[in-house]
Amino acid sequence: MDSQEIEKLRAKRKRVKRMKTFIVTFITTWILVSILAICFLSFKVFSLQRQLNELSSKIDSQQSSALNYNDGDSDSAVLANYSASAEENLAQAGDTLKVYLTFDDGPSENSNAILDILDDYNVKATFFVVGREDEDSLAVYKRIVDEGHTIAMHSYSHSYSNLYSSLDAFKSDLERIQNLIYDATGVDCDLYRFPGGSSNQVSNADMTEYIKYLNDENIRYLDWNVASGDATSVAYSADDLVENVMTDVVKYKTSVVLMHDADNKDATVEALPKLIEQLQGIGAVILPVSEDTEMIQHVTIATENE
Repeated sequence: MDSQEIEKLRAKRKRVKRMKTFIVTFITTWILVSILAICFLSFKVFSLQRQLNELSSKIDSQQSSALNYNDGDSDSAVLANYSASAEENLAQAGDTLKVYLTFDDGPSENSNAILDILDDYNVKATFFVVGREDEDSLAVYKRIVDEGHTIAMHSYSHSYSNLYSSLDAFKSDLERIQNLIYDATGVDCDLYRFPGGSSNQVSNADMTEYIKYLNDENIRYLDWNVASGDATSVAYSADDLVENVMTDVVKYKTSVVLMHDADNKDATVEALPKLIEQLQGIGAVILPVSEDTEMIQHVTIATENE
């Protein structure tokens, strides 16, 4: 074998060696990257699972708190949870469905638009208003009453931090909205909806304290069992809002529908005609809240001696 052939053989061996080295390096790197990726993904899965468990636990805790609220005053109060009353309220075949359309957070220009629609359909509703003392708002309060709807209180300030900071603050706020409604309409209002509802977890307050106060003052409070979804972070369309309501109202003999008439609730205004038509189409009776209305309440406190 001459020197030229020997050089070719050496060159070939070097190429084979480089190729082997490349293949081994590639496979080793791929294995290491795969191991690291598996470790990273396993950590993320574990982390997400932990967050999911924490969220699930929090939701369960909130639901338990809402349905089994205990004020610690065992000799004066017992609690009746909403799930029990909901069971009794389930609709059966042949039941005439009663539906109460309720609007929170007005007055606003949308309140007038909603009142126009209700007038077109000769339907009465219930407005849980907050405190506004400008001329237009005072006119809305009066229009609600003059057109046969029910006006009710939703606090003056709607500020959780102020409203639920103490019982005295709650009393002061309630007296302020009650006096404002009376001065504007002549109605001595005795119907209230807690901002956030009676089972709200946002306030971080013992809601039973405020519920007791309303009970002592003979002021009724009303929650809801059907939500349109117009106050959630989801940007529901008008059709979505109608579907949300219609999906649930058929479940109950008495439905209290939560909607809102603040300035930014244009989708609610747009949805209302179609909602009314669909409710009427299934034979539901649409009513304003009255003294005879069954109070849908998430948390109730009943005196043991009753």
